[in-house]
Amino acid sequence: MKPESIRKYRPFPAVSLPDRQWPDRAIESAPIWCSVDLRDGNQALPVPMSIAEKLEMFDLLVGVGFKQIEVGFPSASETEFNFLRRLIEEDRIPEDVTVQVLVQAREHLIRRTFEALDGAKSAIVHLYNSTSPLQRRITFGNASKESIIDIAKKGTTLVTELAAEAEAKGSKITMQYSPESFSDTELDYALEICESVMEIWQPTPERKIILNLPATVEWSTPNVHADQIEWFGRQLKNRDSVIISLHTHNDRGTGVAATELGLMAGADRVEGTLFGNGERTGNLDIVTVSLNMNSHGLETGLDFSDLPTVREVYERTTRMTVPDRSPYGGELVFTAFSGSHQDAIKKGFDRRLEDEREAAGEIVPWGVPYLTIDPRDIGRSYEAIIRINSQSGKGGIAYILDREHGFDLPKTMHPQVGLKIYNLADELGRELTPDEIRDAFFEYFANVSEPMSVVDYELDHSVGERGEVRCRATITLNGEKQNIEGLGNGPINAFVQALDNAGLKQFNLTDYRSHAVRGGSDADSAAYVQLRHNDETIIWGAGVDPSIEMAGLKALVCAWNLLAAKGE
Repeated sequence: MKPESIRKYRPFPAVSLPDRQWPDRAIESAPIWCSVDLRDGNQALPVPMSIAEKLEMFDLLVGVGFKQIEVGFPSASETEFNFLRRLIEEDRIPEDVTVQVLVQAREHLIRRTFEALDGAKSAIVHLYNSTSPLQRRITFGNASKESIIDIAKKGTTLVTELAAEAEAKGSKITMQYSPESFSDTELDYALEICESVMEIWQPTPERKIILNLPATVEWSTPNVHADQIEWFGRQLKNRDSVIISLHTHNDRGTGVAATELGLMAGADRVEGTLFGNGERTGNLDIVTVSLNMNSHGLETGLDFSDLPTVREVYERTTRMTVPDRSPYGGELVFTAFSGSHQDAIKKGFDRRLEDEREAAGEIVPWGVPYLTIDPRDIGRSYEAIIRINSQSGKGGIAYILDREHGFDLPKTMHPQVGLKIYNLADELGRELTPDEIRDAFFEYFANVSEPMSVVDYELDHSVGERGEVRCRATITLNGEKQNIEGLGNGPINAFVQALDNAGLKQFNLTDYRSHAVRGGSDADSAAYVQLRHNDETIIWGAGVDPSIEMAGLKALVCAWNLLAAKGE
């Protein structure tokens, strides 16, 4: 902003709480969760969900494990009313799930709400009215504090009467009250109005009231929100008869942090939506808070083990999109483009495999650089973790070749392969797919057969007293055939001697590795040969063939060809 614009704003006042306790606390158990996707989330959609879409979303929320679901504002429209009636009349609400309905503290709306709830086994009636100075002055035309309290008291009196009638017919009704705009309401006034509601409802430890303290607008830093929650809980009468509930928004981008600190400050319950859908910058993202707890070893009662399916249903029914960088659910959150990140991730997975083998079935604590959780635990796959573009490094490319195609490249081969392939990505100006990476590996580093190739070869084992191997081979060099022969302590060494005998050896063989290709054809083997030229140039070549011996010869020839090309 320009300086003249900034001068219109004022700091948000702090809470006087010098002996605050929440900074020394930790979240040790999950709160009560309440999804408001079907109400707060739905109201914020450019195109609200149809009844069929709301039914699908309701079933998704039940499947995830929500036991409290705010299903709408049934007094606001026929669609909302009919949706709740359908849930009840078609017996779609599981026995252990409580539906929640929102209603303003107005008589005709409250009565209509209870009509919609007729026959519900368990329901929360969520009564609210605005309480902040800004709302009192602007929305209610300089209304007095007393008049706002009177609205809440009259609404609670009617809810109490109608709840008794509903309970006489077999329904269980829980009262929830929200001083809307709690986040910028005077704390002593918010406490006064909530206790006025409690005096009418008369909660007990066995029949608690829910006091929902919404950050309807996020005005402050998360620590101030935590101070508000702790202050309120410490001053509240009959605290053991109250469930303190949080309902944060994300105007300042810290809705998750405000909720986590609010739980440390003593809150018992959390309202929010999947992926943070909601007014303006959104409601609390329950997916993030729940998985944050999982990442610290806490069970939450919510199951996001198949997060891609949750995301698919959410995006289809809401027509919203989960941003690529959204925690846990975003397309790119388990993707590393940085070469150093890719290398560390690969090393982390490799070490974890070793640790798990050594643990012999015992649980190994999670620990992979740059990954706070195991992507598999939420239905993501390792194949999506590393992507290759011009910013990638040697480790990431080796990771793709290993995990996707089964080629376990020697460590000292990584730089040569990595440099070539990420230069290719740079030339193309785009990301390379795993198949393109494999194809580039074969084009530049495996089974390269020009200018030399092996046409035929024959091995005689256990030759002479020392049991050596004789290699007779037919090769083509620059299109011309020639026969070569050599004797060595193994097939590769014998072939090297054959090249030496033919005057084609200007190198030393300094490394050789081989393995079966994991995940490929059962008959495929891979071999890797490192050659050092007389001028100290070092080159790696790879060979792939059903025969392990032939794979080794192809690797040697490949490395010879790459060395010859480098010398041109």
